[in-house]
Amino acid sequence: MTKSQLYQELKAVNHSKEKRAFYANMLISNPKLTPILLDIVFDVNDNMSPRAAWVLEFACKENIAFIIPYLETFTKNINTIYIDSAVRPAAKICEMIAKAYTSKTNHVIKKHLTVSQQKRIIETCFDYLISKQKVAAKAYGMVALFLLGKHHDWVHQELILILERDYSSQSAAYKARARVIFKKVKKNAF
Repeated sequence: MTKSQLYQELKAVNHSKEKRAFYANMLISNPKLTPILLDIVFDVNDNMSPRAAWVLEFACKENIAFIIPYLETFTKNINTIYIDSAVRPAAKICEMIAKAYTSKTNHVIKKHLTVSQQKRIIETCFDYLISKQKVAAKAYGMVALFLLGKHHDWVHQELILILERDYSSQSAAYKARARVIFKKVKKNAF
């Protein structure tokens, strides 16, 4: 399938779980499409970028190891995404990567996620918190930062500073997630 063919296919993707799952399974069964999909995801000025990001998120939700061959591409480009409906799935993927990396099980992603890739995720998630992103991206970013902060000692301090600074001016959903993060950081304080 060519980029233009995949692009045409993505026009059928909508907010329904069925459509996103259908195209995610198509991607998983044909991994050669992934670099093409990533090209569309990171064509950030194109309105098709969010649809491609939704499919990528669903593929990662199905199996986060799916993204391992593309971690470098993903982490080098996530900071370029700015359309809200593409930022949310990118932030969710960051959270999924962080969860897999810090899981108690011997997840395969632990062998492949480099320190520089972790740092790019951390930087992007901090950007989500300090910029005018919607609450979902901020919430996923908080979780990713908390988890990766277990391996990068400075992250928790910065995370708490930002959450405390912005707490009073944020939404109820932000505050709820921030309270969870406060408790977890306090519990895991070194």
